[in-house]
Amino acid sequence: MKHILICTLLVSFLSCSESKNLTPSETAKVVAESFYHGDKATLKKHTTAEGYDNLSSIQEMFVQEKSSAADFKVVDEAMEGEVAWIKYSTAYDPKPGVFKLIQEDGQWKVTHNGPRDNGPF
Repeated sequence: MKHILICTLLVSFLSCSESKNLTPSETAKVVAESFYHGDKATLKKHTTAEGYDNLSSIQEMFVQEKSSAADFKVVDEAMEGEVAWIKYSTAYDPKPGVFKLIQEDGQWKVTHNGPRDNGPF
């Protein structure tokens, strides 16, 4: 009986410790907030290598106070096969931005949106 209880507790702790897979919209929010608040570790975790290089190269020009509210809102979203597109707005920029997301290692990650990428917006 004692062994069953210990095994049950162990299984429940392990299941709670697994990382949650974020939706494309949730990932976009995390990336936008980490970008504007200068959180490079979080930005790197939720972007592809190419996406991180692109965003981190311009991040210093846009850093805001960490205590300020990003007021992130999804304006529109679309899926095209294995690619998700999120059009969003923040309190920091009057013009909406667009993130292109792909799945990498089972997680949605923001990637580089090149000039030839014709998204749905």
